[in-house]
Formats: sequence, C-alpha cells, structure tokens
Amino acid sequence: MLVAVFVAALTFEFINGFHDTANAIATTVYTKALPVSLAIVMSAAMNFIGALTSEKVALTIANGIVDIQLDLYVILAALIGAVIWDFFTWWRSIPSSSSHALIGSLIGATVVFTGSTKDVAWAGVLEKVVIPLFTSPLIGLCLGFFIMKIIFELFADWTPKHANKFFLRLEVVSSALMAYSHGNNDAQKTMGIITLALVSAGSISAGSGVPLWVKLLCAVTMAIGTSVGGQRIMRTVGNGVTKLNPVIGFVAQTSSTIAIEIMTALGAPVSTTQVVTTSIMGAGSARRFTSVRWGVARKIISAWFVTLPVTIALGGACAWIIGIVL
Repeated sequence: MLVAVFVAALTFEFINGFHDTANAIATTVYTKALPVSLAIVMSAAMNFIGALTSEKVALTIANGIVDIQLDLYVILAALIGAVIWDFFTWWRSIPSSSSHALIGSLIGATVVFTGSTKDVAWAGVLEKVVIPLFTSPLIGLCLGFFIMKIIFELFADWTPKHANKFFLRLEVVSSALMAYSHGNNDAQKTMGIITLALVSAGSISAGSGVPLWVKLLCAVTMAIGTSVGGQRIMRTVGNGVTKLNPVIGFVAQTSSTIAIEIMTALGAPVSTTQVVTTSIMGAGSARRFTSVRWGVARKIISAWFVTLPVTIALGGACAWIIGIVL
C-alpha cells in the first residue's frame, strides 16, 4: 500500500508539472520572448530549484488538514481523486487548481474514513486554504493592475516598439522567477502527502519534517512533468484571457511571483493557476477594461469554485470504493 501511495503521489506530481507548466511560460511563449522548447527547459530547471527551497507548505499538507492518523488507503484515495480532477480539467483545457484538488480530495477521503467531519482541522483549512483561495487571486489582480498603471506612467514617452523590445528581455527573467515560485509552492503539496503517508506507515515520526530524499524525488518528478509541456492549458492562459504583449507578460509574471512568494512564506498552499490568471486580468484591465475576455474569465473562475466541492466528493468516493475492495 505504501508503494501504491508513492506511485499515485508521483503521478500527481508529474501531472502537476505538465498541468501547470502554462503558469510560468504561457505569456513568455505567446509574446515570443522564448521558443516553447527553451521556455519549458527553463521552467523545469527553476521548478526543480524552487521545490528544494522550503517545506512550510509541505508541513501544512502533512499536519494542518486532518487531525487523525490515516490508513494508507485513505491517502491513496485522496491522490486518485486529485489525479482524476487534474486529468479532466487538463483534457477540457481548464486552468484549475491542483493544490485545492489534492486538499479537497484529502478532506473527502478523511470524512468517509472516519464517518465524521470532526477529524478535519477546519480551522487550519479555513486559515491555510479557504482564505488564501480568495486572497491570493485578489492580490495578483491588484498587483497586476497597479504595476501596469505605474509602468504606463514611467514609460509614457517610449515608443511601443522600444518598450516591447525592453520588456521582452525582462519577461524572461520574470518567467524564470515565476517558475521558481511555482516549484516552491506547488511541489511541496506532494512532499507533504508523502510525508503524511510515511508517518501513517510508521516509517518516520510525526513532526520530523520532510526527508531530503522526498524533496529530491518530488523536485525531479515535477521537473520531468514540466518538461512534457502543457500546450492545452497554455492556450487558455496565454491568449484566452486578454491579448498579450511583452509588457503585460512581464507585469503578470512579476505580480504572480510576489503574490505566491507571500503565500509560500505563510505556509499557504495556493493555486498558481489562479494567481497567474488574475494577474493577467489585472494587467489587461489596466490597459483597457474591455480588453479582458470576461466570458473566458468567468469560465476559469467557475472552475475555481467547483474544485473543492467536486474533489471532496471524488476523494470520498475513491475512499469508499477502495475501502470496500480491501
């Protein structure tokens, strides 16, 4: 069962890599700052570095969501539920949250396992999941809007050609930082779930932190997943929300990086997809409110709201089925 959990966890991490590749490189590719192949290699490398940097988010997943030691099959069920949702949203080209898919599925599996909701750490879920679910996209939106306004003022005398050439170079730097922050936040969710499984199996003691080999394993898996690419979701993030140029790309990636790093420092597992998307909305609306395709934006936002309840149901269903089989 522990081997099955490891396989499912690494599958989730791999999918997370190619599912969320678009977060870091969509704007860079669509504005032609970098070719797709080079952008993916850069993103994979920075994802790997970011994944090794800290473990606050991993400890939130391992210790802050449930208040009970789970059987390994429950953790396996949570991972299967999250993988199903990630595959579905990837197939539908919907930029959803892998983070909230995993957390929702873990909550659902725990509720079915215990037959009660009292073993879910609801205070921790509210503080580390629900509040960041709303605040992190808002931070990205506001930062994107105001940074874009500042750039309009600072570079008002520049010709569009000169400005685009300048920000095309800066966009590569901001994209690399975004890829780093993605690894620093997103890769840690799988580290946390593997640590939770190791504690449940008695392989390590609770509170001992994330083993180094787990960090390396997750970092390598996410980097490999990232190298596969995510062209389906890249189309939606890259040019589905607003018409991109190098200035908007730079502002969106910079705003996203700041917002995600703030949340990572707080140990909050946020959705990099949500933050990037709202940052693009903020930067685009600063140029002209009507330049944002609000119909596409509504579709994306709808997916955010349904992810938690749907994955709670998926995790619960998987735990119920596996429990019957066992």
